[in-house]
Amino acid sequence: MTTYTARAIPPTALAQLRAVDDAGRTCRPFAADEETAGNPLRCCLRLSRVGERIALVSYAPLRRWAAEHGAEPGAYDEQGPVFVHAEECGGPDPAPTAYPFDRPGALRTLRRYDARGRIVGGRLLEIPEAPTEGFDRAFAEAFADPAVALVHVRAVEYGCFHYEVRRAPGTSGAPDAP
Repeated sequence: MTTYTARAIPPTALAQLRAVDDAGRTCRPFAADEETAGNPLRCCLRLSRVGERIALVSYAPLRRWAAEHGAEPGAYDEQGPVFVHAEECGGPDPAPTAYPFDRPGALRTLRRYDARGRIVGGRLLEIPEAPTEGFDRAFAEAFADPAVALVHVRAVEYGCFHYEVRRAPGTSGAPDAP
């Protein structure tokens, strides 16, 4: 069981991205084939399957978080490609037993941001053979700093955003609430 909650792209943001993405481009859905199956879907935090209708869209997670929290990330605002289902899906498992996209040996960057939307550090994580414990330790380390409001997990290979973990409201170093 995970200690922290991996947050998928919220449904309201997904609805917008399925029309026009954060780079201003119209969404272009396609059916996943042998080449595009197995890509991480940020709407439900699982891998795509052959035949599913998916889309590759540009997403700016910190910009959207900042708008929700009245912050101004300035130059730390990034956008990049993410795969999502082309239509509404059931979202992530409500009681995950593992962190998504946790293939041992894969490299992840865990970027830490404060309540103003400014980067306050980060770390490289090579996913260990016991991925859940590795992520739990890395998030505990991040949230031990009281300045950290959220952590973005990104793939090193492409820089793609995978998911976000937030500090639970009103806590100091405690895990994210489900």
